[in-house]
Amino acid sequence: MKLGGLKARHSMAGWLFVSPWIIGFLIFTASPLFYSLYLSFQKVKITTSGVQTTFVKFENYKYAFGVDAVFVDNLTNYLKELVISVPIIIVFSLIIALLLNQKVKFRGMFRTIFFLPVIISSGPVIKELMDQGITTIPSIEQYAIYQALNANPDAFVNGILLYLIKNLIVILWFSGVQILIFLAALQKMDSQTYEAASIDGASPWECFWKLTLPSLLPMIIVNVIYTIVTYSIFSLNPVIDHIQRNMFKVDTGFGYASALSWIYFLIITLALALTVGAMTLKRKKNYS
Repeated sequence: MKLGGLKARHSMAGWLFVSPWIIGFLIFTASPLFYSLYLSFQKVKITTSGVQTTFVKFENYKYAFGVDAVFVDNLTNYLKELVISVPIIIVFSLIIALLLNQKVKFRGMFRTIFFLPVIISSGPVIKELMDQGITTIPSIEQYAIYQALNANPDAFVNGILLYLIKNLIVILWFSGVQILIFLAALQKMDSQTYEAASIDGASPWECFWKLTLPSLLPMIIVNVIYTIVTYSIFSLNPVIDHIQRNMFKVDTGFGYASALSWIYFLIITLALALTVGAMTLKRKKNYS
């Protein structure tokens, strides 16, 4: 009985500590979230007498895919950019983390430099930098490779390469937090394992593929989730900008904007589920 009473007190203490978050989530997150789901099936008008809603079933969702070509185009471009950007960010973060994990001088300063864009890359700041052309490779338009790619920008491969050239610096700016996560994981690895592998004749390249990369797979999954979410909610994302614009239009309004938000949310969730599911299956195969 005493043991059961102790567990009950510990459980009660845990609930008391977490209750502020639960209350805040229910009031400030869950309630607006489900209200937006309700509005997505409504035609919303804001009048002097208050908010007026008219039930329109799935008309807002049909309008998004059947009439609103701008939303479909922005959504398609977002998915393309996501497929291109996430692997680049993860690979770049891993490479920088491996370099910063070495015993070099001014290692702390280099970590600060690579994390600095996370602090300054807010919407207004990065928008100003993009308008000034600082986020692109200098004088790239003068190179023959850029002119050749720009001659046929609608081609699939050309479009990917042009996107990378124009947005490479912006893409790399999303890597600060991921570098720190990889770096923390690398510093916790057992050095004796690498010493044993070296004694057995393993090269540094083999150690990376057989020891380092499998050990980092959980952190890779975490970074992929973080990167997809961060890239998706970036303030300069054209999908988010389109949703915000439709909030205040007379012919669409809050109801249609809510429908667009839920479509976008479901697509992000699906992208996370597919990516994490595939990587989790890969991890299980490696350990089986």
